[in-house]
Amino acid sequence: MSEQKKINIRNKRAAFDYEILEEWVAGIVLVGTEIKSIRAGKVSMTDSFCYFDRGELWIRNVNIAEYDWGTCNNHAPRRDRKLLLTGRELTKLQRAMQDKGLTVVGLRLFLNERGLAKVAVGLARGRKAYDKREYLKENDARREMDKAMKHYRR
Repeated sequence: MSEQKKINIRNKRAAFDYEILEEWVAGIVLVGTEIKSIRAGKVSMTDSFCYFDRGELWIRNVNIAEYDWGTCNNHAPRRDRKLLLTGRELTKLQRAMQDKGLTVVGLRLFLNERGLAKVAVGLARGRKAYDKREYLKENDARREMDKAMKHYRR
């Protein structure tokens, strides 16, 4: 059997727009040809967020493109998908979301070692504009230091 390609789709806006307080890994309920599109890497998680409906956690705005070789039974690309967490994790998240300013966002979608699709979700607090500028400054400084260290090691 051939080595399977590593799939790790990140929501880059989440790290910029939010301060991630805690992170969980959840299973995701897929239908039809969605797993084939994920294995092809045709996923976008920009602006994805989670919400509770009747005690279940759902993720919205994950765009899994239609499978190229799918038939008329192809899946809807932007449908809401159910996330699978334990009951204890769900109650903890639901209580945390009741706090003002906290939300749950999708951070990354990946395939685990068994080939199952998983979504990393994070409990997050929104950043203000000045926090975003500070975040960019920290990243630039870190990048410059790494660059200087590489140059220094030579």
